[in-house]
Amino acid sequence: MVNILAAHMTEKEGRIPQRLTKEKYALGIVTLFPSLQDPMSKKGYEHFYDAQSGSGFLAWRLKTIQRKTKFHPESSSSPKAAVVMGGGPTLVRDNSQEDQLQDEQCKEAISLMTHTNERDTIFQKMQETFHFRQGLIHNPETSASVLSMFPRLLDTKGLVLQDFSLLFGAETAARLLERGEQVESSADYHPGWDSDMSTLLLLLHILSPQPAGRKRGHKISARDAIDHLVVFHKSCQSLDEHLDSDERQQPYLLASGTTKRAISAFYIAMDKKLIPCQGNTSLAAFDELFKNLEPTQTTR
Repeated sequence: MVNILAAHMTEKEGRIPQRLTKEKYALGIVTLFPSLQDPMSKKGYEHFYDAQSGSGFLAWRLKTIQRKTKFHPESSSSPKAAVVMGGGPTLVRDNSQEDQLQDEQCKEAISLMTHTNERDTIFQKMQETFHFRQGLIHNPETSASVLSMFPRLLDTKGLVLQDFSLLFGAETAARLLERGEQVESSADYHPGWDSDMSTLLLLLHILSPQPAGRKRGHKISARDAIDHLVVFHKSCQSLDEHLDSDERQQPYLLASGTTKRAISAFYIAMDKKLIPCQGNTSLAAFDELFKNLEPTQTTR
């Protein structure tokens, strides 16, 4: 049963399913089969998946799947190995997506997405217009119009993740989440946030300054760096008012909730617009922010 459920999770969400998904599957097991509950545990299903420790039968099976399907690049000592330098949003990457729409077909697909609420249709048309959208992104004259031409990016969760997977592949798309669960939390360093976000914010304190030629490297304070990465917004306040008063230029995470430990939704704030994050956890939202910087970054 564990093998079947783990296979189903990876089929639906890839090699690294979200923590919430694993908890739902564990809860579903003991709900359908009450005899499998552990009366000595708090929730009764921790032996299938424990979110705090990342252990349990489901977690162990998923780690086995990840280990067996992990991509192993050629060793650096191999004469065939090559070091690839460069990158960033301005780099045009080769991709071989099939069934891509052209010219008038693209315009029809864009119009259809604007007037339909069918999630499957939106994802399919976004995939079929991927090459067209990449052309817009890499053209300085049209890059700023991507969000207005594809407004579904602003109200449909998961489209940024799909574009990133089409650009880099599922293996690269899952790498951060795969390694993120192996990082020890540092909740005591930023007690206001949950353990995942506290760990990510702790990294800002240990980043080295960027080289600045002959001049001495300048490093902003960790407090200022945190404000450039994530901003907490109380759910009872207006999001529009926050965007109107915000002067940040670079994309950042907007965490909306009653408290920092009770976030109900994450958004990527960019160009005074909000892109909803598909993930409900800090790590998943940060992963989506990172992926947004590559395929949908506007020229700045």
